[in-house]
Amino acid sequence: MNKEFEVYKLGDVTKIFAGGDKPQEFSDVKTEEYKIPIYANGETNSGLQGFAKTAKVNEPAVTVSARGTIGYAALRKEPFVPIVRLLTLIPDIEKIDLLYLYFYLKLYRQSGIGSSQAQLIAPEIANRTITLPNLSIQKSIGIVLCTLDSKIELNNRINAELEAMAKTLYDYWFVQFDFPYSPPLEGCPQDGVGIGKPYKTSGGKMVWNEELKREIPEGWEVKSISKVIEVKDGTHDSPKPKTTGYPLITSKNLKVEGLDFENANLISKEDYLSINKRSKVETGDILFSMIGNIGTIYKVEEKEINFAIKNVALFKTSQKEDYKNFIYMFLKSIDMDRYMKNVISGSIQKFIGLSSLRNTPFLINETYIKKYEIQTKSIFSQLENLKLENQELTSLRDWLLPMLMNGQVSVGDFEEELGMVAEGRVEYKK
Repeated sequence: MNKEFEVYKLGDVTKIFAGGDKPQEFSDVKTEEYKIPIYANGETNSGLQGFAKTAKVNEPAVTVSARGTIGYAALRKEPFVPIVRLLTLIPDIEKIDLLYLYFYLKLYRQSGIGSSQAQLIAPEIANRTITLPNLSIQKSIGIVLCTLDSKIELNNRINAELEAMAKTLYDYWFVQFDFPYSPPLEGCPQDGVGIGKPYKTSGGKMVWNEELKREIPEGWEVKSISKVIEVKDGTHDSPKPKTTGYPLITSKNLKVEGLDFENANLISKEDYLSINKRSKVETGDILFSMIGNIGTIYKVEEKEINFAIKNVALFKTSQKEDYKNFIYMFLKSIDMDRYMKNVISGSIQKFIGLSSLRNTPFLINETYIKKYEIQTKSIFSQLENLKLENQELTSLRDWLLPMLMNGQVSVGDFEEELGMVAEGRVEYKK
């Protein structure tokens, strides 16, 4: 280890305590100035439980989940009230930088103790050791890693806006049916696509469709989605977890922001190859969670795929490239939402079956689907580029994190890479 680094116990450089009970008065705060957020269950940054009048923690801190998704670290810069299942670490600013502490806890995620219900307790995390360079180096490391995180978050916000644009057009054309249309003139090759007045608003003929339980334009079709593309699911087995191997992505690893490889179990090469004989994921496919948070969707754009799936549906949109983005938006549409409400099963653990997904009624008009793909091509191209950029940024951050904190590299070694991040270029060499 670098001689500039010293080893301390977390309890010597932070104040650590467990969250208490929820305050009696938390939802009746009228004045915005006095609304203090209450947090529990550190596994989500949006774990807002209500509002209190007075904060228990007024200085910046890091919270760590003590149960459930144990060890999840969250940065808290504003006053807040920590309650059950949450440990709070307030840094001694003379010894440890807030951002350095946060990234250290993200890197070396703490596990819990206990056989029936594992949990993380304050004395245990207080006895854990942490390597610290001097404060100026800590701050520099924190800024570097925060720069990468900020760029990732910015890209995510841009992608959310881009997807909202694609959804607006989808809803306008395929939910409201106000796509631009002019009837073709007799003897004219014009097909009426992309010009003219909005179809339904202008009196375009509509007919009742029993499968969708609503009116659709005359001449449009509704088929089971499995008649258009192949729909599969992941393994039904539970391969034995390994310390090294290939990630097994389940419904719980399918997040709105992407795939959670950090918390995915690893499986052997033999199990990986066996699962992929049944349900091989390829570039251009769409993943769909079948259990728990049903309907979480991820479009696979990665060129190199090294994971297998379980409890996840696989829409083989790679087989029909010109439908890929349309099907992606359809799976997020009100039609899909209405259908799922009628077919989701289970009293304790909710799930949707593969047969139900294969029988999903799918609205088709070849002409307008292709027109939608053309109109949104640049939007989805930007989405895909930013998503791939985020994967590179994440890879860079995750590689840098232990190297910087162990003193194996210094911040100065990566000034050029940080410049690339600022300019939107993330090419780098390890």
